[in-house]
Amino acid sequence: MRVLAAMSGGVDSAVAAARAVEAGHDVVGVHMALSRTPAQERSGSRGCCSIEDASDARRAADVLGIPYYVWDMSERFEATVVADFLTEYAAGRTPNPCVRCNEHVKFAALLDKALALGFDAVCTGHYARVVERDGRRELHRAADAAKDQSYVLAVMGPQRLARAIFPLGDVASKAEVRAEAVARGLSVAAKPDSYDICFVADGDTQGFLRRALGEQPGEIVDETGQVVGAHDGAYAYTVGQRRGLALGRPAPDGRPRYVLAVEPVRRRVVVGPAQALDVADVRGDAAVWFGDVPAVGTTCTAQVRAHGADVPARVLAADAGSVTVDVAGAGLRGVAAGQSLVLYDGTRVLGQATVAATRAASRAVTDPEDAGPVPAGPVPAAEGRS
Repeated sequence: MRVLAAMSGGVDSAVAAARAVEAGHDVVGVHMALSRTPAQERSGSRGCCSIEDASDARRAADVLGIPYYVWDMSERFEATVVADFLTEYAAGRTPNPCVRCNEHVKFAALLDKALALGFDAVCTGHYARVVERDGRRELHRAADAAKDQSYVLAVMGPQRLARAIFPLGDVASKAEVRAEAVARGLSVAAKPDSYDICFVADGDTQGFLRRALGEQPGEIVDETGQVVGAHDGAYAYTVGQRRGLALGRPAPDGRPRYVLAVEPVRRRVVVGPAQALDVADVRGDAAVWFGDVPAVGTTCTAQVRAHGADVPARVLAADAGSVTVDVAGAGLRGVAAGQSLVLYDGTRVLGQATVAATRAASRAVTDPEDAGPVPAGPVPAAEGRS
């Protein structure tokens, strides 16, 4: 097959490309330039798309003896990933930029361009497995659970999966990948992983949001509506957050308070006890299924954070575009609108949807007059370089 290997400049994508070559494919390496300021320097594990990354990818391609190109996709990245990130936070939701990048850039713009140029598939360094069964390709978790990236790949859907190759899905550990890179003479063998949001190179997400959205001062209130603090921008808070609230008035029972809701229209942040974050069910929209829509009553597991564990779930309702699952008793807490809800049958991905609403076990965490359930937990970290 003619295979386009996406080469980020990291060790994973370099070894994935090497394995594609070794498998006998006709491989061409491509580095996607996603930053509008590619001259920036990359510092340790922060940032990406620097001159250093493009140079590292080129050197890896030279070692592998494959053609290498740099494609400027910064405009598409800015319009679909960065703009979505800002819009979602402004609306009080918590986006996952890695999911949007896989949806709009790596397995949309890149794959579409590859197919138009006559390539048969795109190869990446993502940690996930593709299993052929009954004439259908299934997306499964990687053998290395610690590095599994099926969660952020689930948005690609079956049509895109049919044109994807993930050579690292069966490796036992990242150490194995680094050892293989050393054996192959790849200089990126010891290069650190990138775990930050790639377009926030300094790691200061709140500062990035503040510069883009400006100060929007408002009140922090408790469940009764009593003002207990103030903020400079509701977008800087996420559901489930405990630290950094700087509340001027402690809770009556002296226990810690957490963000329960972010109300961007009112510029208000609602705080309360931890138990108010317990979730009974989750509804997701814009669903993507890798097979038949699951029937009501189907038991599965659900994952709502890139680095979170999956929990037992039961399908309450599902159709081609949405799904609602019961997670009562599973210990799921502080689920944010905007995050991905991915359903699994064992290691197999059933489908994915974007969280639209939740029903709390003890009380509703949304306001019907506002934008819906809002950000929860810390800003999702980027998955390892692929």
